[in-house]
Amino acid sequence: MKRFYKDVSVAEEGGAFRVLLDGRTLKTQAKATLELPTRALAEAVAEEWRAQDDTIDPLSMHLTRLSFGAIDGVKVDRAKVANHALSFGGTDLLSYRADTPRELAARQAAAWDPLLDWAAERHGARLDVTSGVGHIAQPAEALAALEHAVAAKDDFALSALHAATMLTGSLILALAMADRRITADQAFAAVIIDETYQAEKWGMDSEAEKRLKRHAEELSAAARFLQLLA
Repeated sequence: MKRFYKDVSVAEEGGAFRVLLDGRTLKTQAKATLELPTRALAEAVAEEWRAQDDTIDPLSMHLTRLSFGAIDGVKVDRAKVANHALSFGGTDLLSYRADTPRELAARQAAAWDPLLDWAAERHGARLDVTSGVGHIAQPAEALAALEHAVAAKDDFALSALHAATMLTGSLILALAMADRRITADQAFAAVIIDETYQAEKWGMDSEAEKRLKRHAEELSAAARFLQLLA
């Protein structure tokens, strides 16, 4: 889509913040008014629109897409988004470990065990761990605790939490990032332990590198989005 505006500004109305394109309020993909909870987030979204060239690239506007997701997705059907995020708790990446090689298993344990301990201490969610890919049922009390943690997030925070959960395959990692227990870089490093190990042994092809770089950028954007809500 060609750029159709020249000026981008931010206006406050009724305690919320709007992004204006040539004085007109920005709408979401579902044509809802984009109202943001903090000026910092609104200014960051506005900057994404200012940075566009002659052709608008939606994939480059991570904060805009997360904002749209909060309004078009979470606000419309919060239970659906929350339940999808929660479904990752039952199959969380951190619960499934390699049998071999021992070095890889050790790396996983060193990175993931402290985060599982944190989830148990911070949220009362103690997930079980297994080796291999065979499914294990997580304790009901742990899943209930995760449900409580997700429910505590507002619509905008849930939009970013959901995105981070899908990117990492781990609700625990997403919560740790949202609660500032870890940074986006640390979360991403924890996610790609297997890929890093394999790359050390065999190298990594260019397509895989591009995919990982894109995921890292999206995860960093989710972390920044959460910070801008504060």
